[in-house]
Amino acid sequence: MFGALTELLHEIMSDERPAASVQAPSLRLAAAVLLVEVMRANDGISAEERITAARFLADQFNLSDAEVAPLLQQAERESIAAYDCFRFTNPLDEALSQNCKIALVEAMWKVAYADHRLDPQENAVISKVADLLHVSHGVYIAAKMRAKPNG
Repeated sequence: MFGALTELLHEIMSDERPAASVQAPSLRLAAAVLLVEVMRANDGISAEERITAARFLADQFNLSDAEVAPLLQQAERESIAAYDCFRFTNPLDEALSQNCKIALVEAMWKVAYADHRLDPQENAVISKVADLLHVSHGVYIAAKMRAKPNG
């Protein structure tokens, strides 16, 4: 936990890197962490959940498989060390369009449904994130319905 705090303080105080190069990976990592939070909400991370998250990250951020794997690994480490979601939702809320936020919430639902069961803990994580991203309840429910497998 202290390592994550030290890293965050270093990022904030460092002006060695241009803002654009810092922002893009931060948004990717933030989105990945939120997907991992859904995966970690129940008893374990399934292969289906991991594949669904990787597919969204690759599509949304135009990443190769070689780029997605370490991103998800870093996101898992960040998720374990995180004490709340705000650190990850805030940059996304400020930088993403409403449509991108909705796409992220829908991807979170797809990850939750990937193992063919929806746990209350997964539902709670997605609800909290949608609220922090300022996605209205009606839009949140519509994203859930789109993500729900037919059957």
